Amino acid sequence: MNELTIGKLAKRAGVTIDTVRFYERRGLVAEPKRTASNYRIYSAVEIARLQFIKKAKSLGFSLNEINELLVLRHNPDATKKEVKNRVERKINDIKRKIADLSYILADLEKLNQSCNGHGSADDCPILEALDGCEEEEHCCK
Repeated sequence: MNELTIGKLAKRAGVTIDTVRFYERRGLVAEPKRTASNYRIYSAVEIARLQFIKKAKSLGFSLNEINELLVLRHNPDATKKEVKNRVERKINDIKRKIADLSYILADLEKLNQSCNGHGSADDCPILEALDGCEEEEHCCK
């Protein structure tokens, strides 16, 4: 079996040593065997697991969601529908975030247009609008 130190594992998976340790603490990476000197020794299988985590993170999955996907990945009774449901939930989350960001962008653009950028900030319409935003979610409509 191909055994790797934490440094070699991290390098081959394209992550940092601290990331490997963090994922180990979170239960995303199996606790490794230890040498007589107490060095961590990982299986080469963990490279693929770390790359899976890295790819899932790049798609916006949280570590809890990644853990769910890993459980499904290694459960022989898991179904494609269960996996697909996780992805559909993430798609809906991202669509909701995009909609929220669109409102924020529109508000910021309105704020930006309200100010000509010249003169003292004492009577800046942006700052004045922000002063009145405490109770309104989208104050600049």
